[in-house]
Amino acid sequence: MASEIRVPTLGESIVEATIGKWHKKVGEAVVQGEVLVELETDKVNVEVAADSAGVLNRIDAPDGADVSVGQVIGAIETNGAAASAPQSAEATVSTPQPVAGAPAQPAADAATQPQQVVVAPAADSRSASVTPVARRVAEANSVDIASVQGSGPSGKVMKNDVAAAMNPAPSPQPQAPSPQPQAPSPQPQAPSPQPPAPATQATAPREERRKMSRRRQTIARRLVEAQRTAAMLTTFNEADMTAIMELRKRRNAEYEKRNGVKLGFMSFFTKAVVGALKYIPLLNAEIQGDEVIVKHHYDIGIAVGAEEGLVVPVLRDADSKSFAAIEKEIAALAKKARDNTLSIAELQGGTFTITNGGIFGSLMSTPILNAPQVGILGMHAIKERAMVVGGEVVVRPMMYLALSYDHRIVDGSEAVRFLVRVKELIEDPEALLVEG
Repeated sequence: MASEIRVPTLGESIVEATIGKWHKKVGEAVVQGEVLVELETDKVNVEVAADSAGVLNRIDAPDGADVSVGQVIGAIETNGAAASAPQSAEATVSTPQPVAGAPAQPAADAATQPQQVVVAPAADSRSASVTPVARRVAEANSVDIASVQGSGPSGKVMKNDVAAAMNPAPSPQPQAPSPQPQAPSPQPQAPSPQPPAPATQATAPREERRKMSRRRQTIARRLVEAQRTAAMLTTFNEADMTAIMELRKRRNAEYEKRNGVKLGFMSFFTKAVVGALKYIPLLNAEIQGDEVIVKHHYDIGIAVGAEEGLVVPVLRDADSKSFAAIEKEIAALAKKARDNTLSIAELQGGTFTITNGGIFGSLMSTPILNAPQVGILGMHAIKERAMVVGGEVVVRPMMYLALSYDHRIVDGSEAVRFLVRVKELIEDPEALLVEG
């Protein structure tokens, strides 16, 4: 009896997926609950497990195929009627076994015999027709001496014949055997660098064609869509990180001991963003048709770089969380992103996004909106720079900040005031206790 394998419901608004990888081959035994195949969706990877035990007897959608929700992608022959399936599976597996198992001894002999057949005649029957110098040059340059046409007396292979075989160009008249003793000195002149050239060309293609993953296709489509549909602008500012860095230096050891997590920069910026969103509510909104939906909850998306591409898990109700809770939840979401275990719910419903290019060394960039949101804050690398403070030039750790916003509902003055508020809260961490 066959049990069909179908693409499960993948989440809200997700109707298609791509077969990422089958973990079982046709003919292999399957245990109930065992992962059979991994599906790539726009947002997360989904594992499909076996509903029943048996033998995988059919794969209808191979790796890389696009599939839709509910589509049959394979079948399992359940244990009740799998009498023939294991036999056919065993036949496919055991067909090579007699070749690699029963005649294992002859196979090993056959592998060594050709070496004896090739080497012995070359050493015996052709020794008289190959000069020692020619043989050494051929061996040094991996030239098959048996394929070289000799130009010496009675067809003897000379050093020049080997050189001609390596570089098929018009060669001078064959030399007499007498100069052979002087040949070791010109031996280094053999064009040894030439053989690697074809090898390099053979092993290093000039181009490579790869299919984009479904997630990368979706990222590309959404980024282009965001730029096409939103009136996106970016404003910049910079923040002096001295106060936060000194606070972390004083408090981090005690904080980590008490909370089990380090006091990172992301909790400060999350709190600062929440404070600035309360100050400029239109940056915590979205456009639906001819209406603006202003949100009074603060679900902050945290952009995380994963192997398949950027994902933005959402930190829910950031305004009600402590610094420690924010740090712990961000760390947990980042780990899930790297492990491809994020759920659809953890990626939906953000109201504003923070992205940190500074962890990769970015000094300044223009982040793209995460539609339908109308604002995204870009953090960057902290660099020591000469700053004028109180009429004196001092060295301070500075970070450039970038705010991209949708000019359709957010005016330039509001965007500037939002970013200035983030700067003020970062430079005065105590204010975060009130504003964040």
